[in-house]
Amino acid sequence: MDQPDLLALYDAQLRIEIEYPNVRKEVFPQLVRFIKPAPGMNYVSYSRLDEADLDAVIQEQIAYFSTMDQPFSWHVYEHDTPPSLKEHLLAQGFAPDDDPDAVMVLEVQETSPALLNPAAIEIRRITQRDHLDDVVQIEAQVWGGDFGWLKQRLGDHLEVPNYLSVYVAYVDGQPACSSWIYFHPHSQFAGLFGGATLPDFRARGLYTAILAVRVQEAMQRGYRFLATGASPMSQPILAQNGFRLLTRAYAHEWQGSTEQ
Repeated sequence: MDQPDLLALYDAQLRIEIEYPNVRKEVFPQLVRFIKPAPGMNYVSYSRLDEADLDAVIQEQIAYFSTMDQPFSWHVYEHDTPPSLKEHLLAQGFAPDDDPDAVMVLEVQETSPALLNPAAIEIRRITQRDHLDDVVQIEAQVWGGDFGWLKQRLGDHLEVPNYLSVYVAYVDGQPACSSWIYFHPHSQFAGLFGGATLPDFRARGLYTAILAVRVQEAMQRGYRFLATGASPMSQPILAQNGFRLLTRAYAHEWQGSTEQ
């Protein structure tokens, strides 16, 4: 599939039509927004706006989300219109995103042969909430901060049939790398997340091995595409294995006061 068609399909299925468990979606002709249970991060996932109406629409979203006393953000992709959207958001109290995601997509039929080999290391699929502590431990050590919320979120999603698979790679019995994959219903895309490796275990092929397990599961389930937001560390590995850069995504969080 050529780049423009793939980009249009990505927008349609992963930004507009997608549904999330226990998250309310509100769809307008030129904008889609999601509202999570408190204290989650609410956000605008998609927008195609006219320059003349831009500031008014931004103000409408600020007024709407601010009443909930929750954080909220506006997801902006490189191809979103108008091109001045990011500048207008910054002018109205949104913080810049200096670390955008590189949106990488793999068409499953173009999977690298290296990703089709059986795993040569110990990789376990986590199926119970009580066993997610290894995932939380890895993510917290790699990224810093409190990841207690992750156990709650992944645990809830594990209870949704056929929706989420979580994997941990172990070295000598020690959890070393974690990742997960979402199988979105009524979509051609599965979503890759995680992929964090502890520093002491990097450059051993753990990331590629745990990527391969997820790719193989997606193939078995009949998904056509895999999509992920890649960090600078993972982007070269994904590119080597057939993923292509589709666009870049910026999450601009509103920093203004919630008081009206």
